[in-house]
Amino acid sequence: MVLVALLLAAFAVCCKGFTYRQPSIMVVLLARNKEHTLPYFLTLFEQLDYPKHRMALYVRADHCEDNTIEILETWLSSTGHLYHSLDVVLDTNSSLYAGESSRTDRGDASYEAIIRLKEMALAKARSMWADYVLFLDVDVFIIEPDILNILLGENQPIVAPMINSLGKYSNFWGGMSEEYWYVRTDQYMNILEGKEKGCFTVPMVHSFVLVNLKVVETEQLTFDPDNVDGHPLPLDDIIAFAVSAKESGLDMTVCNEAIYGFMTPPVLEKERVDLDLLRVTSLKLEVLVNHPPIVVSPLLSKFVPHFPEKTKLDFDHIYLINLERRHERRNRMEACFDELGFDVSAIDAVDGKTLNESKLEEMGVEVMAGYQDPWSGRQMTYGEIGCFLSHYKVWQDVVKNGYRTVLLFEDDIRFEPFFREHLSSLMRHVEDIRLDWDLIYLGRKKLKHAEEEWVEDSSRLVHVQYSYWTLCYVLSARGAAKLLNAKPLQRLIPVDEFLPIMFDKHPERILQFFLHYPSFFSLHCFLSTKFASLDFFFHDHGPSLLRVLGGGSRGSSISGGRGAAGSGFGAGGFSGVSAGGGGAGSRPAYAGGGGSFGGGFGGGPVVEILRDDRNGPIDGVYDFAFETADGVSRNEQGAPTGPNGAVVQQGAWSFTFPDGTPGQFNFIADEGGYQRLRAGSKPGNEYELFLVSRRELALIGKTSTHRPWTHPRIVAWSSPSSLL
Repeated sequence: MVLVALLLAAFAVCCKGFTYRQPSIMVVLLARNKEHTLPYFLTLFEQLDYPKHRMALYVRADHCEDNTIEILETWLSSTGHLYHSLDVVLDTNSSLYAGESSRTDRGDASYEAIIRLKEMALAKARSMWADYVLFLDVDVFIIEPDILNILLGENQPIVAPMINSLGKYSNFWGGMSEEYWYVRTDQYMNILEGKEKGCFTVPMVHSFVLVNLKVVETEQLTFDPDNVDGHPLPLDDIIAFAVSAKESGLDMTVCNEAIYGFMTPPVLEKERVDLDLLRVTSLKLEVLVNHPPIVVSPLLSKFVPHFPEKTKLDFDHIYLINLERRHERRNRMEACFDELGFDVSAIDAVDGKTLNESKLEEMGVEVMAGYQDPWSGRQMTYGEIGCFLSHYKVWQDVVKNGYRTVLLFEDDIRFEPFFREHLSSLMRHVEDIRLDWDLIYLGRKKLKHAEEEWVEDSSRLVHVQYSYWTLCYVLSARGAAKLLNAKPLQRLIPVDEFLPIMFDKHPERILQFFLHYPSFFSLHCFLSTKFASLDFFFHDHGPSLLRVLGGGSRGSSISGGRGAAGSGFGAGGFSGVSAGGGGAGSRPAYAGGGGSFGGGFGGGPVVEILRDDRNGPIDGVYDFAFETADGVSRNEQGAPTGPNGAVVQQGAWSFTFPDGTPGQFNFIADEGGYQRLRAGSKPGNEYELFLVSRRELALIGKTSTHRPWTHPRIVAWSSPSSLL
């Protein structure tokens, strides 16, 4: 043994400095009726950063009713010679397998054929002394060109990259039942959502599986359930493979340290054939969230359908609000609209960086006296003002041109699957039930945990409660007129707060606005929820058509606060789009700059600050406490102890109502939502008392010739709008 060790050491020394060939890989590609994914797959596969002469291709296609075989022949005739070797069988028999009634049906014969082909591929890889064999589905879009080198570096017997998809689908399992079927686990969600990063042992990987054939135990691997002794397995290739790996003592590993690729979810049995094509469109939209569009090679472009013809659907106009300097967002959204077939007009957003007090005075804009951010206490920022003015421009344009209905997008959204189909179905439903509406949110960030009443005769629309965000909404001519008639530029507040006031769902109405405009709380506002037109559709972020792109523009903390870093035109947003994904950062409770736009401003008398202690935020942990000469005190603490690192917050504030009644409130904001109470009181009862007192004061204000508030600052602290 000592001699062997010495010889090996000598060999290692003498081989230093030499260049080694990269491992040989046999790639297994099985295709059937995949004309809608093959052009994208082959384009990206050809771009892999791995020497083609070290890759052998094993390609099979049969029983195809589309152009799958023609696409493969075209690509192989042009590119095949670059690879080490080709083993290709393209069967032109276009009939269905026995027991199948359609292309989306699957009978035992088709499963048996897949098992047989994979067993033959595995035997071929072993016989040709390949170092590795890669089983790769042709509906995987590989975004990371270096993926093979990354996986080889993990040095695992069976390894796969985590492949993103639509909804919660991916190419691994978190658990397997005693009957060998899929079980969703907490670990699955943690890996899928990136709460845990790295490489993990899991019971199943599929669709992109790299097997190290140099590991002796891989000789026991099989795709045939009949070859796995002692296990009554179902007729399923990937289950048999996973169980044989476990029986051989081989771990299956999935890695999620980056975005490696995307794949379409599996076709459901007996579903419409065209739905898989719609999934490809949805998947391409998902790719566009963080990556450029997939450009199919010129060789294969003739097999790709043209973009759908541009349409406004049944809207009179479709708007995109975008900052002129945000070219990358404009380009991304235009690529999305190409995929969706939307005829959209971009409108330049009002850039908060170009605003100042003199410019606002020139425009006739006046911030509401005494307004302060409900959470941080800061004044309104130029970014929030720019956001409001951008939407205001749209409302003006709607009225000016006499549009009946319009659709509006902001530029930091992420489309849910089948967006166009759901939206068309929704608007038909609105017409069918003859809904009297002004505005319909296509999702939103719900801030109040109150029950939302269903619209009569509808299982897809509710009367919306207090919400934030204006990422996307449908607006009627009457709705636009109501928003303009409120003359909001004379007492401007963030659009997030303005709209709930307009449809009378703000939990603590901004009192100054209520006193001046009590008759304007009549906006008929609804939220689209369920979509029944495509009953297989689901998403786990709540019922919405859109999600927010990652980034700092909108906070992802449990308390729902705004993120600190640049959203382009501020953090304000009309309640309209669910926050699937959310922003990246927790909200700084006292950031004075409003993100990248810097210093806010507002009116009201100057009140001496007696105490102002602040610590952090450091890694999401912060606390602050301050007290003013007019009797207002405020303290808050937060730490990222919630799910997914969300900031859990607690704190208190005290003040005096104008009638001399002391107000003292405590709150906590965690995964259970936002709860506020006086000491010793139940949240529900105390909240009702609070609203009653505010309405009584509003009545006093209506009959009084002077403003009932001595200190506008008290208004801000006595009406902190709950952000969850």
